[in-house]
Amino acid sequence: MIQIFNNINNAFCNFLGINSYLQGVVVLMCVNIIAVLGMSVLTGFTRLFSFGNAGFMSIGAYAVAILTVRYHVNFLIAIVIGAAFAGLIAFLLGSITLRLKGDYFLITCLGFGECVRVLFNYTKKLTGGSAGFPGIPNYSSMLFCVVCAVLAFFLAWRFIHSKYGRNLTSIRENEMAAEAVGINAYRYKRMSFTFSAIYAGWAGALYGGYLMYIVPSSFNLAKSCELITTTVIGGLGSLTGSLFGAILVTVLPEIFRSLSNYRMLFYGIAVVLIIMFKPSGLYGYKEFSLRRFLHGIASLPSKISGLFTKKAASDSAGKEDGK
Repeated sequence: MIQIFNNINNAFCNFLGINSYLQGVVVLMCVNIIAVLGMSVLTGFTRLFSFGNAGFMSIGAYAVAILTVRYHVNFLIAIVIGAAFAGLIAFLLGSITLRLKGDYFLITCLGFGECVRVLFNYTKKLTGGSAGFPGIPNYSSMLFCVVCAVLAFFLAWRFIHSKYGRNLTSIRENEMAAEAVGINAYRYKRMSFTFSAIYAGWAGALYGGYLMYIVPSSFNLAKSCELITTTVIGGLGSLTGSLFGAILVTVLPEIFRSLSNYRMLFYGIAVVLIIMFKPSGLYGYKEFSLRRFLHGIASLPSKISGLFTKKAASDSAGKEDGK
């Protein structure tokens, strides 16, 4: 099936004249979309911040790489196994740490992510150590990654708009009130944490299939910070906001590639500006609506004319006061 996707992708890209560089940008965009959607479910709907999702990405990436290269497992089956294994680790970790209050959960996730990276560095026989794991088949074609991103968004949308998603929203708004009406906050937090880890493992598998070579340093703390920053930029509590945020964060560094060394600086500035001028992000706590978007464009001329009218009125009032 992967070969079928690759053949269709090659024919499609040759027909439209899409070169390998643009295909790579689309693949990375899809990888970020999947990872950020998982982070959005965790952070945007339960207000739990995790600095360990890069660790779950590495688990998915290495699991799929080992299964496909050394044991010749079908890539689709390997993706399911790798994502499920990342979810299992998150389930076990969440069972221990989600009862912690305050910032202790965040610190635990940070330590977990760094422990996973160091562990992969020192298990040379299994993962190749700091030298990396080469020889991964090139299975993450543009078309396959786009299909995965669409499927990931559909599943996340159905999950959030189900009774489980509504329970997560109630926990986010008022955890004590949610528990008072019979919602098990600990159980649903663990569910969202596992969900985000499965998506991170899925994204890591596609990432390894695109690069065909992975190293532990690719899944460091900076990667976790990038996922959280993208979620905040897109808007907490909004899947479409996370989608647009992931696209923005992927495309802008490619446009300003000459300034790529200052990427984290720009991320920090973007977060500060958003906190100052739009604390909820691009689509914080609301989803994109085409009708609302078109209505906003249609009402833009009237808003601009209204600003000029107010300015003219204030200027005339000032002249009257001067007289």
